[in-house]
Amino acid sequence: MSSSDVRGAAEGRDVVREHEYDGIRQYDNPTPGWWSLLFFATFILSLLYLYYHTSDVSTSVAQDYEASLAADLKARFAEIGDLKPDRPTLLRFMVDETWKKVGASVFKTHCVSCHGMEGNGLVGPNLTDEVYKNVRVLEDFPRVIAAGASNGAMPGWKTRLHPNEIVLVASYVASLRGKNLAGPRGPEGEVIPPWPPAPRPSAPPAGEATGALPPKR
Repeated sequence: MSSSDVRGAAEGRDVVREHEYDGIRQYDNPTPGWWSLLFFATFILSLLYLYYHTSDVSTSVAQDYEASLAADLKARFAEIGDLKPDRPTLLRFMVDETWKKVGASVFKTHCVSCHGMEGNGLVGPNLTDEVYKNVRVLEDFPRVIAAGASNGAMPGWKTRLHPNEIVLVASYVASLRGKNLAGPRGPEGEVIPPWPPAPRPSAPPAGEATGALPPKR
């Protein structure tokens, strides 16, 4: 060992190891303390991160959104109660622009991959024309949505959607009839009788829509 090696060994640095690889010798310097501390801190934080995201302690952004959406729907559904999948209910919500937006939201979340963004068909049939495969009367819409159709080609949604969501998305889909939007699939099924006339939406009492008081007489 040279004098510089001896001096380095005394100072705890620049010590050359005795072994040699292809003519290359290595210093035997210890890892700096700050580096070792940073390494162990990173290792511990990675374990905490893994636990946080694989346990019930945390929720993902998607889970937070779904929980908030479910809470909002629950609060809004309290306004209308439990909807029946019958003709009068479907006709009523086909012309209710506020609740039809909820049905449209359900459709865009769950149905566009098969029926297209506008309902004009992709894998599934066009819902905007006058021809239907599994629907003969208006009440068939919620039944098909809940139970599925075509031997499972369309899955049933009764276990994944709230019953009110099924009624609202059925009303929305029924309202698409007659738009006759062009799609990649040709007509499928049979032309069926038109829907019964929908009730006219009732006007709110005077002063209710804007908060204003009715005029004095």
